[in-house]
Amino acid sequence: MFGDRLLLAERYAQRLATAGIAEGLLGPREAPRLWDRHLLNCAVVTDLLPVGARVVDVGSGAGLPGIVFACRRPDLRVDLVESLERRARFLTETVEVLGLTDQVRVVRGRAEDAVVRETVGRADWATARAVAPLDRLVGWCLPLLESGGTLLAIKGARAEAEVAQFREAVRRAGGETPVVITCGTGILSDPVNVIEVRKRIDAAKSKKGRKTR
Repeated sequence: MFGDRLLLAERYAQRLATAGIAEGLLGPREAPRLWDRHLLNCAVVTDLLPVGARVVDVGSGAGLPGIVFACRRPDLRVDLVESLERRARFLTETVEVLGLTDQVRVVRGRAEDAVVRETVGRADWATARAVAPLDRLVGWCLPLLESGGTLLAIKGARAEAEVAQFREAVRRAGGETPVVITCGTGILSDPVNVIEVRKRIDAAKSKKGRKTR
């Protein structure tokens, strides 16, 4: 799956299994299942991203999925948004150790903070994994996106239930009808459910844009 960037992914896995656990970003029991539960689980989601995409990873934590995205896809540009100083420091050190400074940027703060939105906003793609329920997630992530941009929320078995529960909240936040996409079928023993939410295109802006062309 990682091709000629496997060594890079292995170095990241080693860092998660050592410094990541020592810093409390992952539990000690996660070490034996880092690949199946975390790295491969995130890597398959990059199949949804076009070449050269810029992605904002909200609540990045230990770098999942943002750093995995960068390890697998050198064409991507990734912003890791993390509010906690300890985690942001780990992310910064990891990006430097892996030599990803030209591809990955760490932004300390909350996605809803004005300074963060100014720094990373107007992206075409956002992602989040195990951060919050969908209703809160769209409130944080959709403002970071261009009109027509897409949020990829990596979820577990309750993805369909969240879509049913929060469909109206997504609409109020400015999103189109959420869709559940399954990634990794035939590759992973436990495929990944991703809730895809496209930000509605502002009709007024779209009309204005057509007039000025």
